[in-house]
Amino acid sequence: MAAFLMVVIGSATQPNTMDGRPHIGERELNSQTVVLAMIGCAALILRRRAPLPVLCLTTTVTVVGLMLAPNTGAPSDSRAPLAVASVIALYTVCAHTDRSMSWRAGAATVVAVTTAGMLFGARPWFAQENLGIFAWTGLAAAVGEAVRSRRAFVDAIRERAERAERTREEEARRRVAEERMRIARELHDVVAHHIALVNVQAGVASHVMDKRPDQAKQALAHVREASRHALDELQSTVGLLRQSGDPAAPTEPAPGLGVLDELVDSFHRAGMDLEVQGPEPGAPLPSAVDLTAYRVVQEALTNVQKHVGVRAHARVRIERSRQALEITVLDDGAGECVPPVESGGGHGLIGMRERAAALHGHCEAGPQEDGGFRVRVVLPLQPGAQKDARDGLP
Repeated sequence: MAAFLMVVIGSATQPNTMDGRPHIGERELNSQTVVLAMIGCAALILRRRAPLPVLCLTTTVTVVGLMLAPNTGAPSDSRAPLAVASVIALYTVCAHTDRSMSWRAGAATVVAVTTAGMLFGARPWFAQENLGIFAWTGLAAAVGEAVRSRRAFVDAIRERAERAERTREEEARRRVAEERMRIARELHDVVAHHIALVNVQAGVASHVMDKRPDQAKQALAHVREASRHALDELQSTVGLLRQSGDPAAPTEPAPGLGVLDELVDSFHRAGMDLEVQGPEPGAPLPSAVDLTAYRVVQEALTNVQKHVGVRAHARVRIERSRQALEITVLDDGAGECVPPVESGGGHGLIGMRERAAALHGHCEAGPQEDGGFRVRVVLPLQPGAQKDARDGLP
């Protein structure tokens, strides 16, 4: 409605007067002009649903109106305001389509409407009405393109912010999952080792309680010592979960191959025949490799204790080269389950593989042809030794 009123008022206004002010109503407003204005302005209702067809229709109405205008010999033409509908439609096309389409539509509309005005509109061809048509159509195309670019820029910033937010959330969830898995592995290694020893020693004590009370008393002492070690390591592990305002976590170092003798002694006391071949003294191992090697030996021997039983024979061999650290744990499968130990479906092998994979290492575990079980883990000591860790020592 506003566009229609602008066309009607502009068609009835005489812009060129002696006093320099426009005079409304001094031009004759015929029915043909009103009909063309109604058609062009009514089409603007659909400009958002079908911008290109509406632009073609309004441009056609403007060109037809300029061509059919009566030649009165006046220095200006009353049909020039019909270009208002084309200006609005052109802005809509440039603001809601891509850049290529807006440039083509803008150039075609400016050329068509301006040429029609100069050929059939006001005289001379460079009259202000014709220059006004050129300026308004070009301005509509430029403003529409600017609005479209601004909208695309804002959408890109919003999409980038949303993507960054999703990335942060995914990274936070990944870190939480990794930390949960790490703590779960630590708890499993600690609990599985010591509880297995407690289970074995308690079974031995129950078996010899009546016939050999001294041996039963010794087994119960081992149970007490193993449970105390379990509580100490659980306290150290749970300390990792404390918040910043909680008391300080234990400051003792994480277990490594330096305390392997204590681990071996605990299995010796549980009745395992254990042979250990350690690496030659050298430079300190990386902390992550040192902890992983200790946990691998601990978990492998715990599995031997659970599945083979008392009097099991196992051999641990740790070899170190410049590129990698190799841990091998073998057992002969010969032991006495007195009483039988329930093994269940644990996560020890899965934990060992996860620990080795976290350091880009390799873990192999499986039964031997002549009986028993073998666990072999290769951990790279240098970033470039990952392939060697998968293939074995050079």
